[in-house]
Amino acid sequence: MLKRKDHLDGIAVGLLLACCVFWGFQQVLVKATIPHVPPVVQAFLRFAGATVLLLIWCRVRGIALFARDATLGAGLVAGLLFAGEFAALFIGLKYTSASRLTVFVYTSPLWVAVLLPLFVKAERLRPLQWLGITCAFVAVLFALREGFVAGARAGDVWLGDTLAVLAGMLWGLTTVVIRSTSLAKVSAEKLLFYQVAVSALLLPFVSLALGERWTFDYNALGWGSLVVQTVVGAFLSYLTWMWLLGRYPATKISVFVFLTPVFALIFGSLWLNEHITPTLVIALGLVAVGIVLVNRKA
Repeated sequence: MLKRKDHLDGIAVGLLLACCVFWGFQQVLVKATIPHVPPVVQAFLRFAGATVLLLIWCRVRGIALFARDATLGAGLVAGLLFAGEFAALFIGLKYTSASRLTVFVYTSPLWVAVLLPLFVKAERLRPLQWLGITCAFVAVLFALREGFVAGARAGDVWLGDTLAVLAGMLWGLTTVVIRSTSLAKVSAEKLLFYQVAVSALLLPFVSLALGERWTFDYNALGWGSLVVQTVVGAFLSYLTWMWLLGRYPATKISVFVFLTPVFALIFGSLWLNEHITPTLVIALGLVAVGIVLVNRKA
């Protein structure tokens, strides 16, 4: 069993920054791929591929995935929440912009900060840390306020926004389940397996219910996107995230995800021709202040 730490060290900060950079890029990548590959089909293929990669990884490293350890119930709950999160996330990208969707999804740390201390007393936040979370959240809204105004249009934008809020809540609840149950004691590989395997089983039914087309004559962008989403997104980055959750305080880890919307805006400006404004630079500073406050020792 890994020894838990009560603060974030250099390794954790570096891994978290790498994950946030990629996740910011990934939101834009998924949005750009939707015209070529239906959203829930994308989600299914990435998690099916990640399940296969994870099985190979565990076989090579001798990691047991199917030993009885009283985690099946909690694992299935975490898997259901994870599948629901990504169904809502990918469907939401059909109706709203990547920038608008990202800001709602990354309210996840607020759910974690509010709910987790009810189950894990060691995760209780002090007033200064609450101030840090509030500062980071306001910074994200500040950075993306142009998107709320310019991105609003007639149609189903509200539906995409609502699904994004739902995805953020489900992500937060997944983190709470992981930290407050027997899942906190399992390996990162087994934790990820519960989530990607359950998602791979359930998402095809969601896709069929939505009437998505199942053809595999995708262009280079479609296949390239699926490979990146599967190998880097659904396998490497989430395996890293699960490892971090098992070793470091969840509330302090979760606040880092506030950086992801900022990176999403940067990549969106490069790929989707969104404008970078002084607002973004100011927001980056506010997010940094929020992270410092949350990670200050008592």
